[in-house]
Amino acid sequence: MIRVGLLGSGFISDTYADALQDVRNAEIVANYSRDLARATAFAEKWGPIQKQYDDIAALCADPDVDLVVIALPNEAHVDAVRIAAEAGKGIVCTKPLARTGAEAAEIVRIVREHDVWHGYAESSVFSPNIAKAHQMVAAGAIGEVLTMRAREAHSGPHAPHFWDAETAGGGALLDMGCHTVESARHFFGKDNPVTEVFAWGATMVHGDKTTGEDTAIALLKFAGGQLAQIESSWIEKGGMQLRHELVGTAGRIVTDTSNTPVWGFIENPAGYLVEKADADTGWVYPVPEEARAYGFSQEMRHFVDCFAKGVPPIETFDDGHIVNCILDACYASMRSGVWETVQLPA
Repeated sequence: MIRVGLLGSGFISDTYADALQDVRNAEIVANYSRDLARATAFAEKWGPIQKQYDDIAALCADPDVDLVVIALPNEAHVDAVRIAAEAGKGIVCTKPLARTGAEAAEIVRIVREHDVWHGYAESSVFSPNIAKAHQMVAAGAIGEVLTMRAREAHSGPHAPHFWDAETAGGGALLDMGCHTVESARHFFGKDNPVTEVFAWGATMVHGDKTTGEDTAIALLKFAGGQLAQIESSWIEKGGMQLRHELVGTAGRIVTDTSNTPVWGFIENPAGYLVEKADADTGWVYPVPEEARAYGFSQEMRHFVDCFAKGVPPIETFDDGHIVNCILDACYASMRSGVWETVQLPA
C-alpha cells in the first residue's frame, strides 16, 4: 500500500482525493492546509485520513508518508518540492509545474539532486477520450498526423489566487494552455520538439479581476513540420469545454468532453453538475464521474503504480519543465508580436 500525503484543501485537492479513491493500492494517510480547521474538514469529507497538518515540513517528515501530492497554488510549488525532496519522498505535482521555465528548471534540479521519484500531474493525456484518440493515432488510423487544434475554456477560475497574474505567473494561457501544450506533445511525439511559437492574448472581460490574459491563442511549430493551435479562455459561459481536433493524411479524430451522455432542461436545481457550470437551471450538461471523465483517476493510478515499481511515469517533471519553456516563448510572442524561438532544456 502506497501511503499518500496530500498538500492542499482546495478544488484540485478535492479532485485528487476523489481520484485516489479509485486507486486500490494507495491510501491518503495525511493531509495539509495552512488552516488546520480546513485540513480537519477535508479529512472528514474524504476520510478516514489519520493525520492533519498545517506545516508542510511536518507532513513531509512523517515516516508514514511515502508519496507527497502537491495540490497548491503555482507560487508554492518550488518550496513544496524542495521540502518533500529533502525528506526523500516521491512527489506528484499539479499543473503547471511552475510559473516560468526558470522555476521549473529549479524544481527539476532539486529532484535530481535528491534522486527522488517525480510525476507531473497533467490530467489531459490520461483522460479516456484522449487516451483512445492517442491509441488510434498510434495504430495509424489517420495516417501521419499533420495538425491539431485544441481548446480549453470556461468562465474563469474558482479561487482568488488564479486571478493574481503577478503571483500566479500568468493568466488563462498558463492555467489552461499547459494542458493543450502537453497534449500536442503527446500526439506529435516528445522526440519531436516544439521549435517556435506565435501567440496572442488579451484581457477581454475580466479586467476588474486580473491583469493577466483571460483569452489566448497560440500556434506551435514542431521540428517535424506539424502545427498545433491551442486556445485558452476564461470568458466562455456554460461549463468546461475541452476539445481536440486531429487531422492526418488518412482521416481526422475529434474529442469533446462537453458532449456528455446526460443533458436536459431543468427548472429546479439538482446540486453540483460540472466544474464551472455557471447555472444550475435551464439547459444543463452534467458530467458523470468527473474525476474519471477528465483523467484524474487514471493519472493517479498510473503514478501510484509507477512509484510502487520504481519506474518513471509517462509524465515527469522534465515534461512539466518543457511545457513551461514553451509557454515562456508564447508569452514572449504576446509581447513582441512575432514568432519566438523556444528555448528548451539542454
